[in-house]
Amino acid sequence: MKETIAFGPYEISTDPARLDRARIHRWLSTDAYWALGRSREKQDRAIDGSLNFGAYEGESGTMAAYARVVTDLATFAWLCDVYVDPAARGGGLGTALVSAVRDHLAPYGLKRVALATQDAHGVYEKIGFRPLEDPRHWMALDLR
Repeated sequence: MKETIAFGPYEISTDPARLDRARIHRWLSTDAYWALGRSREKQDRAIDGSLNFGAYEGESGTMAAYARVVTDLATFAWLCDVYVDPAARGGGLGTALVSAVRDHLAPYGLKRVALATQDAHGVYEKIGFRPLEDPRHWMALDLR
């Protein structure tokens, strides 16, 4: 279901046709610690296999922020690749974007939405994310 939400001068949309894939790739592969050097082909595959959220400046339509969700829309979601253009930071756009993700996912009745961050705990805590009660229950398989 495509959705558009207003936030100040921005529109937050789930319409994949609006995504500026080149801009997303540039942001993530050159400025996001978790995706540095990610290839364009890999980024496009990630976009194609995910639920995507873009924030667009109202007048110009220029993409100002991005978030990606990997989910089955039934039991679990992984929020990742959240990025706000440096020129758009500091005005609450990141919080609004992640709130839009939360609100979009709420009707599906998911048990959990997870994420990993090194430096933005405060942003996510405003929206309701909390550290895991017992991270020893979680495991990961690193295939790199």
